[in-house]
Amino acid sequence: MKRKKSGSVGYRLLQYAAHAKGAIVLALVCLALAVTAQLAGPFVAKDIINRYIVGVQQVWYEVPPHTEGAVAVDGAWFARADRLAPGARRDNPHTFATIGTSSYFLPGEIQAIAPGPRPGAIREETHGRWRVVSANPLTRAQAFAFYRPEVPRVIRMALLYFALLASSAVFLYGQQYLLEISANRILVRMRRDVFHKIHCLPISYFDRVPAGKIVSRVTNDTESIRDFYVQVVANVLSSGVMMLGIYIALFILNVHLALLACALVPVLVAWIWIYRRLTVSVNLRVRQLLSEINAMLNESIQGMPIIRAFNREARTADEFGEMNQAYYEGQTRLLRVNAATGYNLAGVLRNLFFAAIIAWFGWRSLHLEPIVSLGVLYAFVDYLNRLFQPITQVVNQLATLEQARASAKRVFELLDEPGVEPEYGAIPRFRGEVEFEHVWFSYDGEHPVLRDITFTAQPGQTVALVGHTGSGKSSIMNLLFRFYDPDRGAIRIDGQDIREIPPQKLRQHMAIVLQDPYLFTGTIAWNVGLGDERVTRDRIERALRDVGADRLLRNVPGGLDEPVLEGGSTLSAGERQLISFARALAFDPAILVLDEATASVDSETERIIQDALQVLKRGRTTFIIAHRLSTIRDADLILVLDKGEIVERGTHEELMALGGRYRQMYELQTKALGVTG
Repeated sequence: MKRKKSGSVGYRLLQYAAHAKGAIVLALVCLALAVTAQLAGPFVAKDIINRYIVGVQQVWYEVPPHTEGAVAVDGAWFARADRLAPGARRDNPHTFATIGTSSYFLPGEIQAIAPGPRPGAIREETHGRWRVVSANPLTRAQAFAFYRPEVPRVIRMALLYFALLASSAVFLYGQQYLLEISANRILVRMRRDVFHKIHCLPISYFDRVPAGKIVSRVTNDTESIRDFYVQVVANVLSSGVMMLGIYIALFILNVHLALLACALVPVLVAWIWIYRRLTVSVNLRVRQLLSEINAMLNESIQGMPIIRAFNREARTADEFGEMNQAYYEGQTRLLRVNAATGYNLAGVLRNLFFAAIIAWFGWRSLHLEPIVSLGVLYAFVDYLNRLFQPITQVVNQLATLEQARASAKRVFELLDEPGVEPEYGAIPRFRGEVEFEHVWFSYDGEHPVLRDITFTAQPGQTVALVGHTGSGKSSIMNLLFRFYDPDRGAIRIDGQDIREIPPQKLRQHMAIVLQDPYLFTGTIAWNVGLGDERVTRDRIERALRDVGADRLLRNVPGGLDEPVLEGGSTLSAGERQLISFARALAFDPAILVLDEATASVDSETERIIQDALQVLKRGRTTFIIAHRLSTIRDADLILVLDKGEIVERGTHEELMALGGRYRQMYELQTKALGVTG
């Protein structure tokens, strides 16, 4: 079956983001307000410079004494031309101008002044003509008098500037908070989807993919995707909105300067394209190596007794070191690219643009072309500095972006694996008739492990499967539980093909006891009932009592509530096996499978288990995969398998009378036990 394709990685990440679109939209609104408040600041600063500082240097007219905003000079009062009401008289014009740090108040309407040829003289331009005049500079107090009326206005504008900064900070906090909340919601949903998908995958998937790699996708890869939503999306969105706002402000400020700044856009696009070309494959390899490291750690921890028993510590450490070194080298390569294309390159680019601006202004000055005002120049430099901040932020997030894309690709590959959606619900209890009809099966599609298997188990019968390792016994049970489906033939329960029954409903009336039963972290009671509401406390206690587990567990300090560690490591093999027997009994299955359930226990525990078996088999169709043939003498049907085929069938007495393979196996075991004894 081919995997379904559900669009590009970026598109699917956006699909997940849509689940938190309300909070994201609100975050964007906060971001837009924050950017607006931030970008209004340079306009306020430009106004302060042009209107209230440089704006003092203009023509002043004589006005009545004590006029608001007027300045007294030698007994006369003067007001700025731009502060006079329309139609007001404009008498006795004077011009306030500066040369360096010296200020002058000169009679007449003067366009410009320059240093004179001698001390106490200046050059002034009037109606396009220059002349030399005698003039004494104002004292500091006299000069400040012209600025004093502007101080309240400057203070108000400064307060407005700080208010804009404060409101911007508030909105940025809201934007960051909302995006963090959105990212966590998205990750909760993604992890839930991944965990749900794991439960939909066929058993064959877990046969070929190590558990550590799957765990890495659920934990490491999804955490990397979280960084994408928290860091990349937050920074790229804020940077994009900031850059857009800056360019709008630049075009409002001065079109020529804005066009000069537009040269940054193709540079940024090329920058991102080159970075992705250099890092995409490396990021994928690094994420794969991290997954392999997790898989090896998981395998090493699980197999620690074997590693130590065979003195494999050094070799295992060498293998881990090789993998760890490969991961280090991949990370180092990424660091080299990030260092070359990160903040330093942004600084070089910024300096180049400042050099271009200086050259442009110098060229305009040399050719005596009009130059923008000081306030506009200040605002442009401020905006250009601000423009490089989001550019640097975007570039610095490229590494996180590519890591997140690599992780997302791996997560989506898992989500795209073909699986079966669970279908829960009640179905009538099986009578227990099981029929295999000409069943063929192979795990790889090429080498059959079951060949033309045909038999029928009547309700309540006990069917034993015997044979050497690899003969196909466990494969038959895997097909019965629909862990796999046969390549050919049919398996029926009560006359219905099991492929027509959803696996979850099929297993509702089936139970299995494995040779090495698995216990979950929790308590003994929880491991019997598995948290199922239908399995009451009384039912759990009765099941444990019926299988004889109370005799083995009476010395456990906590009783039914005794904590169980992962895998049941604090319990003996017999105790774990009896708990698994009680689990099967508590769910009252119609069909029971015992997979070499007595192979790993001592003789005393085996006698207890044999008694428990009689309880378990009562009223159920039971399949026993037998290792000790002495435990299946009373089976209603014994199937002898060899290389995936049923070579003999019958009761114990019939097979012994037949004198074939079963009798040879039985006599060999009996003889071995006799010699041992």
